[in-house]
Amino acid sequence: MTADDDTAIPLTDGRLRPRPGDPGRQEAFLPAPAVQNHAANLTVLPGGDLGCVWFGGTQEGVPDISVWFSRLAPGADTWAEPVRLSDDATRSEQNPLLFPTPAGELWLLYTAQRAGDQDTAEVRLRVSADAGATWGAPRTLFPATEAGGVFIRQPVAVLDSGRWLLPVFHCVATPGVKWVGDRDTSAVMISDDQGRTWRERPVPGSTGCVHMNVHQLPDTTLLALFRSRWADVVYRSHSADGGETWSEPVRTELPNNNSSVQYVPLADGRLALVYNHSSRADATARRVSLYDEIDDEGGTSRTPAPAPAPAATPDDFAPGAFWGAPRAPMTLALSSDNGLTWPVRRDLDTGDGHCLTNNSRDRLNRELSYPTIRQGSDGTLHIAYTYHRQAIKYVRVAPDWAADD
Repeated sequence: MTADDDTAIPLTDGRLRPRPGDPGRQEAFLPAPAVQNHAANLTVLPGGDLGCVWFGGTQEGVPDISVWFSRLAPGADTWAEPVRLSDDATRSEQNPLLFPTPAGELWLLYTAQRAGDQDTAEVRLRVSADAGATWGAPRTLFPATEAGGVFIRQPVAVLDSGRWLLPVFHCVATPGVKWVGDRDTSAVMISDDQGRTWRERPVPGSTGCVHMNVHQLPDTTLLALFRSRWADVVYRSHSADGGETWSEPVRTELPNNNSSVQYVPLADGRLALVYNHSSRADATARRVSLYDEIDDEGGTSRTPAPAPAPAATPDDFAPGAFWGAPRAPMTLALSSDNGLTWPVRRDLDTGDGHCLTNNSRDRLNRELSYPTIRQGSDGTLHIAYTYHRQAIKYVRVAPDWAADD
């Protein structure tokens, strides 16, 4: 694919190229196997390859949405052609993540839902014993319940104690009303036996706080950062007992637009975060819901949803999921005080972030969203994110690139 207008993307050949005028940065657009490509997660694989998984198909919520997987070998300059890792013709399979277990297996976890009904979602698992070359059959790890669906987005955290923590959020619909996200809550699934059994520990006061991203800090406490359904700010919570109990999420200084964030502790003790520096205060309009362009069976329209209602005023952050706040810019931020403040910030990509439609076929969506970040053994930051829902963009920089603007 080559750029032929303002909404097209550069060549999706997976090849790393220097950014013109920015010698400290390399980037690539991963091969795009589908019309829509979204929700990447990066992982260092057994053997040293960098792995990336995401979902692709016609449009989020449509049954042809599947999980895709590509890898970048150490020293290589081109991402491999993607392979499909899921193919349930009745479900939209979304939000994949890779987890290299301490025992050497590679787990693929992802969600599977009916159409746009996230309250029907379950978490599925496939296991590879050969670093992703071959995979076992999928199975359901966490089924949906009468209370709603179970969703994931963020990586498994392995604590110094050996405990595994998998952040989840529950997608709960108001009775008689389709799911829109108003009642979603967060929890962690805990395993003390390498994933054979799990138990759930909820986060109190977390209604509206989702995509819980957990890491252990040097003092062994746990820091969680959250996306906000209210599209106001990033929230944070802490645990001092290995994830058994959590503080109620509180506001940070960073805005959030009801889109995903992800952070990673760096080798030098700082934290690096990628996120959209925007909120509903930047919105000029709003959507009814994330899935207002598909029907109950996952059928789509090529036209945008009806004209959205006016946005709330910047100070009106009453509970209620807000969809349509701009998903841009994509920003890298650094913290030296365990996430209390984020004074060092630099934009990785800019644009209007238009996301009042998910339509990728007609190039109507222009969001920069759902970032993922890892630090390599040489200190390099590996970052990937959705580019206009057409492709996954990969960026490689040093941490202090963020301070060089």
